[in-house]
Amino acid sequence: MRVEVKVFPGASRERVTEKDGKIKVYVTVPPERGKANARVIELIADRYKIRKSGIRILRGASSREKTLEVDID
Repeated sequence: MRVEVKVFPGASRERVTEKDGKIKVYVTVPPERGKANARVIELIADRYKIRKSGIRILRGASSREKTLEVDID
């Protein structure tokens, strides 16, 4: 399944929200050296109750707007 995500790095608290089919992920870590991407993957994995290895960034690795491939069985 493909998931469109908008990331907000440097947020005051971490959370995942969904509205109108768009997922917003707020992470406290800065967007440097892939830290924010790694945390986004962890939070999405927790949300869908899957392993982190089941999530890949297809598009937007260096952007706030990302497309993720989530393997849900």
